[in-house]
Amino acid sequence: MGIIWTIIIGFIAGLIAKFVMPGNNEPSGFILTTILGIVGAFVATFLGQALGWYSAGEGAGLIGAVVGAIIVLFVWGMIARRR
Repeated sequence: MGIIWTIIIGFIAGLIAKFVMPGNNEPSGFILTTILGIVGAFVATFLGQALGWYSAGEGAGLIGAVVGAIIVLFVWGMIARRR
């Protein structure tokens, strides 16, 4: 159930991150925005568990997932800008 919850939160976080940080080099479309949010949620969960903010098996909340998605979006923009 934790993975499903992370995917749902990740989808919402991807939408919010795209709204907060729009740009030309960012991925567009429903599927890529969803993937962006899911990856951001997993990044936030991993970093939170590594820093001791979350216990094992506990996922990042919505705010953490949005921050993770913004980080992933920033990295995506840096990579796409080089091309």
